[in-house]
Amino acid sequence: MEKILIIVPAFQEEANIAAVIEDIREHLPAADILVVNDGSTDRTAPLAEGLGVKTLSLPYNMGIGAAVQTGFRYAFQKDYAECLQIDGDYQHPAREAPRLLQALREGPADMVIGSRFIQPTGYRGSWLRRMGNRFFQWVNILVMGQNIIDNTSGFRAYSRRAVAILAQTYLGEYPEPESISYLKSQGCLIREIPVQMRSRSRGTSSITPLRSIYYMVRVLVSILSFKKPSRR
Repeated sequence: MEKILIIVPAFQEEANIAAVIEDIREHLPAADILVVNDGSTDRTAPLAEGLGVKTLSLPYNMGIGAAVQTGFRYAFQKDYAECLQIDGDYQHPAREAPRLLQALREGPADMVIGSRFIQPTGYRGSWLRRMGNRFFQWVNILVMGQNIIDNTSGFRAYSRRAVAILAQTYLGEYPEPESISYLKSQGCLIREIPVQMRSRSRGTSSITPLRSIYYMVRVLVSILSFKKPSRR
């Protein structure tokens, strides 16, 4: 059986990390779990370690981009066949993860995005998140020619090829929309399927109104720097 790694980036998630790990173990018992502690000053890391989970701690808060790439590098070095990103805020139900893996295997796909917005699920999220998704939806249509509805979803499955590419390339602070454009520019195939997600009930999101403006400008510049793969 080929190995599967669940990458859990986590910052200040002591209120959620145990529930995330238990959820993964219930629905993906054969998968390995890697918690990447992004410089948390709370009990995120010791709680994960206490549950017997492999935990890598960054020296300070470096952002979701560095945390996720740390997971990709670990997966690449350990030769995992497939990876799943399940964020440490308990918004990604592990019961939906097998559907992402199935879509990845049925393909053709190098990355499968779990979308909150393809079908009505009752999930709303903040207006900032919805505005950002709509903005990046149009940008990716114009730049890459693919309509992705939920560009900011971090609930994703990756092939070995996608992991190898992303392990070598740091995409910045906000990798979710940027990785779509970057993988497309490398000739990778991307799918999006509907999933259910939870709203955050504990902890605090790092995206504030002021940071959201910086977020959109920063990601737009990055996306525009990528080129479409040449046709042969």
